[in-house]
Amino acid sequence: MGNLAAIVGRPNVGKSTFFNRLTKTRRAIVDEEAGTTRDRQYGKVEWNGEEFSIIDTGGWVSNSTDVFEDEIKRQVSIAIEEADVIIFIVDVLSGIADIDLEVAAMLRRVKKPVMVVANKVDTYDLQYGAAEFYGFGLGEPFVISAINGMGTGDFLDELVKHFTKKSDNTDMYDDTLPRFAVVGRPNAGKSSIINAFLDDERNIVTDIAGTTRDSIYSRYNKFNHDFYLVDTAGIRKKAKVNEDLEYYSVIRAIRAIENSDVCILMIDATRGIESQDLNIFSLIQKNKKGLVVCVNKWDLIETEDKSSKDIKAFENAIRERLAPFTDFPIIFTSAQTKQRIFKVIDTAVEVFGNKKNKVGTHELNEALLPAIERYPPPAIKGKYIKIKYVTQLPNTQVPTFVFFANLPQYVKEPYRRYLENQIRDRWNFSGTPMQIFIRSKN
Repeated sequence: MGNLAAIVGRPNVGKSTFFNRLTKTRRAIVDEEAGTTRDRQYGKVEWNGEEFSIIDTGGWVSNSTDVFEDEIKRQVSIAIEEADVIIFIVDVLSGIADIDLEVAAMLRRVKKPVMVVANKVDTYDLQYGAAEFYGFGLGEPFVISAINGMGTGDFLDELVKHFTKKSDNTDMYDDTLPRFAVVGRPNAGKSSIINAFLDDERNIVTDIAGTTRDSIYSRYNKFNHDFYLVDTAGIRKKAKVNEDLEYYSVIRAIRAIENSDVCILMIDATRGIESQDLNIFSLIQKNKKGLVVCVNKWDLIETEDKSSKDIKAFENAIRERLAPFTDFPIIFTSAQTKQRIFKVIDTAVEVFGNKKNKVGTHELNEALLPAIERYPPPAIKGKYIKIKYVTQLPNTQVPTFVFFANLPQYVKEPYRRYLENQIRDRWNFSGTPMQIFIRSKN
């Protein structure tokens, strides 16, 4: 299950540089794509076989100076509440600032691991300057250089020790059942749709603590369905939520997405796709989860807009914004009138099944090799790329196909997409991500 580390600290101490080093050099899944606004603030890190999520609080700081410090403290308090480990970054060159002392005071009261990281130790002599950070009372500072990577390995070795394994209550929890997370921007109707799913007979809902600190699984077993709805526990007080809604909902979404198999992404029909929707979509993709897009509040759209032509136009607009991944179901619903909400469940169950679809090697080659022959990979530097055969790997988290070629290094991303589309056109992998690998075979 997912573990979350949060980076906190004042501006210009090197939080983002450190974040980029951890994610990019350890097989990051951080894209600098247009449209994925603020997306570099969230990433996945792998270190010695441990995978965890990391969030950089830096990007949410307001630029106006009068609320600057309040904003930092608010984000630190959210990170403290949500993360499993807090990474407190300070700057060895500028030393301790007042805001550092205030953040340290907040962190001393926390019953969670806090790791002090003294950054910008770019030369050996500078490490002695880190001694003053012992004064925070938060233990020994880790001396690192985010720019050149010095000390980051030792730091990561310690960091992963703090992450918990699955807790003991998993025996109550049936891990063969699908887990669905309803995610989306604030006010897209997530609570309404969850209530619409569960309200008919509340007694069928059994809440059990999940396998991470703050996820709750509500079991839904009626109408021939049996699955868990993933919810995150401990909703904050209303006043606090409103202050930092966007940042807060991103952390919540990370939790719910990581603990699910299929994500139901709620989009508000009255507002269309916004940058926050793109962020959440990007999180779903990075975590390789199944996807059902649910356009909610469709009852509020004027009646004349609801012809099949308009539904098609709305669908096309969504697929265009979420491209290149476009093979997922879109359902138009109203949580208020319960219109088509059970179709959402049926579709999520179907997407969960699609993740397990297997195609035999003979069938794959018979269908795909002619398509590859008709449209082979473009030659590079006069060298012709020949794809010999393809197979699907067994027991993978998402459907994974390996194509064997004489010059795999020359097969570029657009051609991989072509191969993926050929598979999707012939077999039903709707809503599930897919991995395409090209391997060497002379």
